[in-house]
Amino acid sequence: MPREITAYSNPLIKRIRSLREKRHRREEGLFLAEGLRILTEAREAGRIPHYLFFARDSAAHPLVLALVEAVEAAGGEAIETVPDILSKLSGKDNPQAVVGVFAEFAHALDTLDRGAAGIWLVAERLRDPGNLGTILRTGDAVGAGGLILIGECVDPFSVEAVRASMGALFTVPVVQCEWSAFLPWLRSGPGQLVGLSLDTSVDYRSAQYQAPTFLLTGNEAQGMPDAYAAQCDLLVKIPMLGKADSLNAAVATAVMAYEVLGQQARRG
Repeated sequence: MPREITAYSNPLIKRIRSLREKRHRREEGLFLAEGLRILTEAREAGRIPHYLFFARDSAAHPLVLALVEAVEAAGGEAIETVPDILSKLSGKDNPQAVVGVFAEFAHALDTLDRGAAGIWLVAERLRDPGNLGTILRTGDAVGAGGLILIGECVDPFSVEAVRASMGALFTVPVVQCEWSAFLPWLRSGPGQLVGLSLDTSVDYRSAQYQAPTFLLTGNEAQGMPDAYAAQCDLLVKIPMLGKADSLNAAVATAVMAYEVLGQQARRG
């Protein structure tokens, strides 16, 4: 049966609240996710939180009951609490009805099956958690095999990135590695590396994409290094008809991903 915690001074509340900081997430190997939709996505993907905090007035909701049952069956702990405590945990004035504490999970390059999907997303030195979360949502939407993060990227387990992913963190494999590991892995099998670049005349709509296509998006401010661009099989750009010279990294990734998806669908 769920226990009840309503005091800010409770040691568990202090411990879980500290997971909002990367240092504590790394020490504990745990991260926070909030919201009934996100936690339900996690449960359906087989990811069950170690701790589940839920608001007293949501206890009868069937999805909350399903989460409580799953957590307790897996040996975790379900904890009934009040909105103020949930607000402290989530960092939001209007908290969601549930907050989950999950073990961080990692995927390695050599565990990926490149033949499992026609599209893969690759992001280099991505800094914004909102962009990372949105790219994960795009990956889920287009059926991408995974998201490969190159170099010093924002933490995919930060509260902001998890929130922006809307559950896609639990459905799209994420790998973190260096370029020096990624490139040999990529060249060890089939795969077309396509880079988004301003330094090309190739319109993204006129290019031919080969499955599996690995879409490489560079850093939001600096783009991708010249050395990385030189290793791409194809560089394409999205035409800009106004005064802006480029799109937001997550938006550009989504535009490209749907063009690749459309081509692959038309070829059957």
